Amino acid sequence: MIMRLSIVLVICAVALGTVAQSTFQPKSVNLDYKGIIYRNEWSVDFRLHTNGAAISYNTGRIDAFNKTSYYHFELGYMTDFRERKTTRSFQSGSIIQSRTFIFGKQNNVINLRAGKGWKRYVSEKARRQGIAMGYSYEVGPSLALVKPYYINVRRNEIIDGQAVVSFEDIKFTEEDREVFLNNVAIQGSSGYWAGFNEISVIPGVQAKGGVLFSLGAYDKMVKAIEVGAMLDVYIQSVPIMVQTENVRARPYFFNFYVSMQLGKRSN
Repeated sequence: MIMRLSIVLVICAVALGTVAQSTFQPKSVNLDYKGIIYRNEWSVDFRLHTNGAAISYNTGRIDAFNKTSYYHFELGYMTDFRERKTTRSFQSGSIIQSRTFIFGKQNNVINLRAGKGWKRYVSEKARRQGIAMGYSYEVGPSLALVKPYYINVRRNEIIDGQAVVSFEDIKFTEEDREVFLNNVAIQGSSGYWAGFNEISVIPGVQAKGGVLFSLGAYDKMVKAIEVGAMLDVYIQSVPIMVQTENVRARPYFFNFYVSMQLGKRSN
């Protein structure tokens, strides 16, 4: 009797254990948070700022679901807010041609920037699909590549009692200040590539900070828009326009910007 009762109790215990396991087994928890899956990211950054534009490459590591550190490499250009394009039309034979130039422009400025940056997300959407809001900041070196701006001018000279008209591509010098700033004598720009063999380099530092809006902050694809402010400071003044009483070169440039970032995340 006792043996039979023991067998029945064992069978009941096994049956109850099976039912309990099927009834109370916890559901699997969805831990598909992208910040856990992806550890690295890269992106290409297209930036417009108040005095120019830039394209950059960012590569970084996702340190936590809401923290990313990255390195930044950038190529851009800087203009002056006083720049105005002028079109000059002239007749060459039976053909009327037009050329543009920027009156008073002395140099083109190309920027090479690099930096170490950090991104922080402050929105709960940073863990899931959706628009995550955060901020970023960055600091690093900056190089200003200063290229002379060449224009084509008409010179009227008297040689051996004869009036001679000649055309010449010139850059700004104090000796040619008068003809360089003679709006009537200017025929047009000599072309962007003129003067590339005369580039000078001015070193400095750069910093920027902005507000970040990321679509799917930890999705596989990087899709973000950033707005903010940036500052470049150089060891000497960077002349973009010819200096006059009202126009002075300065060693710093402060700009507001908006940028679009596209890229990918990986393990």
